[in-house]
Amino acid sequence: MTSADGTAVAGWRNNGDGPPVVICNGLGTPPAAWPVVIAPERGFRVVSWYYRGTGGGERPADPERITVDDHMQDALALMDAEGIDEAVLACWSLGVNIGFELARQHPDRVAGLLAVAGLPGGTFQSIGGRLNVPKPLRYGLGVGGARLMRRVGNQMSWAAQRIPVNRVTARVISHSGMVMPAAKPEWLIPALEEFREHDFKWYFSLALAGAKHRAMDLEFVTVPVTLVAGLHDVITSSQDMVEAASRIPHAELRVLPGSHFLPLEYPEELADELEALAKRAAVG
Repeated sequence: MTSADGTAVAGWRNNGDGPPVVICNGLGTPPAAWPVVIAPERGFRVVSWYYRGTGGGERPADPERITVDDHMQDALALMDAEGIDEAVLACWSLGVNIGFELARQHPDRVAGLLAVAGLPGGTFQSIGGRLNVPKPLRYGLGVGGARLMRRVGNQMSWAAQRIPVNRVTARVISHSGMVMPAAKPEWLIPALEEFREHDFKWYFSLALAGAKHRAMDLEFVTVPVTLVAGLHDVITSSQDMVEAASRIPHAELRVLPGSHFLPLEYPEELADELEALAKRAAVG
């Protein structure tokens, strides 16, 4: 579909029936990262989109048009293209920023928010909390790391194409500490196959643009909200998610014994939370 600034963005649908769900995904992750939610038999009508310049979509003519607000416009273009007036948003990581921004600017389009391993703004201020990195150092550490990764992005892209993706590598990754063993190979491998196709120089440009989205005042949030944190998440501190939940009096909070990659580790549990949220939102 074509977004507000004329950028052609790649969308995705599961052709399912049920409550409309828009996946605001983690940066660069495919719909396959939500293996149960996207299954048509699970009872959701799911649509999603790929970040600008990924998944076959165009990079914007203006390379600076990769902010959270631009991604939000892409989500609106997706909903318009699919004829969806209002939906529950299933958000993960940077997608949580996008989902809350969509709810703030277009409250009539959002029936509920499932926020998984992400914060409503200020994402980079949470990096390393699980590792006891002091809060004043987190943003600089995250941005510095992303800049370094962008610098070696071409080499990362070359290497990613040459590392086999199979049950052995999936097992290694799921025991790395970044991902927990709960992520089964049959869930992890399809997501890895798509993820490694990235131009990682561009990927980390997207990450750096996302870092500019600051923490939001959450008084505007009136729709049902469920936050799901990973106890062992080294990217988004579970403590920071607990604090964010405390700023939304009606929000529900669940902490799972997982990492940042909860959609791959606990897909059934997230599908259950999404179903409960859709009922609270009375959508579909």
